[in-house]
Amino acid sequence: MNNYIEKLHWRYATKKFNPEKEVSEEDLETLLEAIRLSASSYGLQPYEVIVIKDPEVRAKLKPAAFSQPQITDASYLLVFAYNTNVDQAYVDKFIKSNADIRNKPEDEFKGLKDMIENSVLTFSEKKKEEWAARQAYIALGNLLSAAAHLEIDACPMEGFNPEEFDDLLDLKSKNLKSVALTTLGYRSGDDQLQKEKKVRKSKDELFTRI
Repeated sequence: MNNYIEKLHWRYATKKFNPEKEVSEEDLETLLEAIRLSASSYGLQPYEVIVIKDPEVRAKLKPAAFSQPQITDASYLLVFAYNTNVDQAYVDKFIKSNADIRNKPEDEFKGLKDMIENSVLTFSEKKKEEWAARQAYIALGNLLSAAAHLEIDACPMEGFNPEEFDDLLDLKSKNLKSVALTTLGYRSGDDQLQKEKKVRKSKDELFTRI
């Protein structure tokens, strides 16, 4: 556990990446699996992640992210996008997946299905999209911890134009809206931020014990 905390102290939102050093395919797969295994409400995972390595695609996206250099200098750009169409068909598919993977009849998941139908499916479209976006952020947080564990640098980003990203990646046709980005790679030796102490609230400020 001490090693885990040390890795969290080590990580920071890397602004300047070394474009000559690439994340291996093996490490990328580990990070993607960490995203896949992330917790989400009911396990519904109402989001998808677009993994972009192609330098030409990232160059096209860069202006829509205020030309931040990490978009093209990092090994990968990940776009977290929430699903805008979590409907009855989505829930039915989820229940069938539960039954298939656990080798049980769908009837055994009636309680779970009823809970989802009586909560998520009753949300207004606005509330449903807010809920789905929050689930994507849980997965993003899990990715950051996993990357730190592997000593792979990451930079979570909200500084981009989601509408432009959606258009360039044709996300609307897939019922998706981008909500957050993360770049993955290795820090440049002259990124000054890595030498700064981490600034966080003290435990007394952050936690209330009752």
